[in-house]
Amino acid sequence: MAGFVIIDVEITDAERYGEFMEKVTATVEAYGGKFTVRGGAFDVIEGDWTPNRLALLEFSTVEDSKAWLASPEYNALNEIRTSSSIINMVVVEGA
Repeated sequence: MAGFVIIDVEITDAERYGEFMEKVTATVEAYGGKFTVRGGAFDVIEGDWTPNRLALLEFSTVEDSKAWLASPEYNALNEIRTSSSIINMVVVEGA
């Protein structure tokens, strides 16, 4: 089953986060993933969740998504990501 990573990002340093965005795509692709949503406009239809900036990544399997999250390539970007944003992230098994 496909593995999806859903991320809600609050950007605290746009310039620094831009550096992260430039570099992270190659790490996702190296593990067979792709961005299906990356910061587009959204409408809250129900409930009181108001996301900041949403990203949705799709991988072939949950295991592939977790391999990416644990990868040295992604983890090399941790300092940039954590110094420029606050994130909430989940991995979801999908169809």
